[in-house]
Amino acid sequence: MSNQRTRALDIVQRRTTDRVFAPADKISDFFADDVFTIDKMKSTLAPDTFKRVEHAIKKGKKIDLDTANEVASAVKTWAIAKGTTHYTHWFQPLTGATAEKHDSFFNAQKGLEIFRGNELIQQEPDASSFPNGGIRSTFEARGYTAWDPSSPIFIWGRTLCIPTIFVSYTGEALDFKAPLLKAVEAVDKAATKVCQFFDRNVNSVNASLGCEQEYFVIDRALYNARPDLVMSGRTVFGHHPARGQQLDDHYFGAIPSRVYNYMKDFEIECLKLGIPVSTRHNEVAPSQFEVAPIFEDINVATDHNSLMMDVMERVAERHDLKVLFHEKPFAGLNGSGKHNNWSLITSSGVNVFQPSSSARENLQFLTFLVNTIKAIYDNAGLLRASIASAGNDHRLGANEAPPAIMSVFLGSELNAVLDELENNGNIKVDKGDNMYMKLGIDKIPQIILDNTDRNRTSPFAFTGNKFEFRAVGSEQNVAEPMTVLNLIMANQLKNFHLEVSDRIEKGEDKKLAIVNVLREYIKESKAIRFEGDGYSEEWEKEAEKRKLPNVKNTARALDAYVSKEAKAIFEAFQVMAPHELEARNEIQLENYIMKLQIEGRLISELARTQVIPAAIKFQSKLIQNAKGLADLKIDNSHTKGILEKINSHIQVIQKNVDEMNVKRGEINELADTRDRAIAYCDEVKGKYFDVIREAVDKLEVMIDDEDWPLLKYREMLFLR
Repeated sequence: MSNQRTRALDIVQRRTTDRVFAPADKISDFFADDVFTIDKMKSTLAPDTFKRVEHAIKKGKKIDLDTANEVASAVKTWAIAKGTTHYTHWFQPLTGATAEKHDSFFNAQKGLEIFRGNELIQQEPDASSFPNGGIRSTFEARGYTAWDPSSPIFIWGRTLCIPTIFVSYTGEALDFKAPLLKAVEAVDKAATKVCQFFDRNVNSVNASLGCEQEYFVIDRALYNARPDLVMSGRTVFGHHPARGQQLDDHYFGAIPSRVYNYMKDFEIECLKLGIPVSTRHNEVAPSQFEVAPIFEDINVATDHNSLMMDVMERVAERHDLKVLFHEKPFAGLNGSGKHNNWSLITSSGVNVFQPSSSARENLQFLTFLVNTIKAIYDNAGLLRASIASAGNDHRLGANEAPPAIMSVFLGSELNAVLDELENNGNIKVDKGDNMYMKLGIDKIPQIILDNTDRNRTSPFAFTGNKFEFRAVGSEQNVAEPMTVLNLIMANQLKNFHLEVSDRIEKGEDKKLAIVNVLREYIKESKAIRFEGDGYSEEWEKEAEKRKLPNVKNTARALDAYVSKEAKAIFEAFQVMAPHELEARNEIQLENYIMKLQIEGRLISELARTQVIPAAIKFQSKLIQNAKGLADLKIDNSHTKGILEKINSHIQVIQKNVDEMNVKRGEINELADTRDRAIAYCDEVKGKYFDVIREAVDKLEVMIDDEDWPLLKYREMLFLR
């Protein structure tokens, strides 16, 4: 057995479990301790200052410098009292990770801790080394981070963290947060106008989000002994273990003690940071788990998800564990997603996706339900692009992940309601409590609780009072799909409002106008609704008949971002200009290429330096065995047969690795980024990755366990 594998297994056997203790018996006693909350602002700021800050947060307005100076003074005093020495503008560049540049409060010239309003409002990190898609030249380094007052300031470690957006010197967004804020503002305005058809007192609509984060946990020593996990986040080789997830015994089972203590530890840190983690459990695959917070404002929820992932990684180090967020770290087992539970809440506290016993609210519910379906139907390609990544390509459509085909699941009862509404040709809206009876809307109050079943194969499912976007990858920053979802919803609601208003101006009754437009939308978007098994081949054939896009790889899915239609929507709501979309498309294609380049290099290196040498070493043992048997005049045909099989697998590996490396060199010479991405997808990943892996995995079950150099799935997934 290889030294690294032996050492790793020995280390795991000697691990102990340390108990974790919360700072107080009740979560309420320490929740948000490390957050400069509204209540803390109120208690430390002058009343007039607090009102200005509160107004700016609620209305999304800028904070003037005088007010910022007062906030900076208060937050510095609070932070230093809690032991912080530095501050940072915490932002989310297009690398996919969070970023921070720490500056000390201490001013050596004055011998004092100083923090001014201009330092709170703005910083200037070097933008040249962050992805920009050609917006900025390498020598044009200036970029700005700007404080987002709507997301609370927090302390992580001994650093004060100020959530910010990140933009270039010329104003283009270089992060995920800035476009999200604009998209959320757009859906707020469009949804508010639609809500005012039903309740004139509604003056705003807030997008709400809850992210279910799936992840794997393995021992850190085992992780370090697998170069592919370290370098790419996934195993490029590995034979399926005899026992995987087929017994369904891990799902919701008792949490292993080491993992339980790890969970408890990172949850405590999250709760101190104001992240409302609520649920923990085992997921389907061995060593796979899930954590879920309760719903929050979408901007805060997005920040909290990125922060939580960082907390989980750092806390895992304390427990000698490694958390894996890659969408598909282990072949043949469930991948990990980040289910985005999305809803819209009015200023009066009404969830527009919540059916009720009120006829008026039910028509509002149907209005938003049908408009959401229409938005998904009209923009299926763009929504697919929003969750496109090299990691998610491995996951989508495999082992309980939804397919790459965008579809909407409603459940049989809601489908029946929409079908009845669509087919009711003679609509007559009567006055009084029963005015919607003839439309079948009276059925909705009977199904308020659990009005849909769960469909784990649907990428976009209605789950009672929200939509669950299940296709989002576990490693992804949720701001990207949420930007697209809220933007296409804003566009759809704007169009709906215009159509209904036009009918009303022509003399049509308001309720009748709403219903008639909804009926048109139901007919136009019916193809996107699907209630069956999204994993099945039959659905792929059916989706093709319905003319639904089925783009299975990122290289092609990203085309939707630079389509004429997408550019028009992004530009209309001033979320991003066409050249910004072009830049992001370039960044994502480059990222996709680099991920496949890394995986290709790993496959080549591990095959040549570990797998083939191990196979040859075992062959030598077999050759000696065959010679010994022959000397004793004993039939050695079985040994020869094994030798021939091993040799054939070595030849397959060597031949395909050599060809793959030549092909990679040719593709790297292609000038166009999209051409390179598609070539890597089709001619490298598609042609060689699985072929080489299959031969390696066959060798794994033939070679003496003592001679196999790579940690096996059974060791990584079942030794905790």
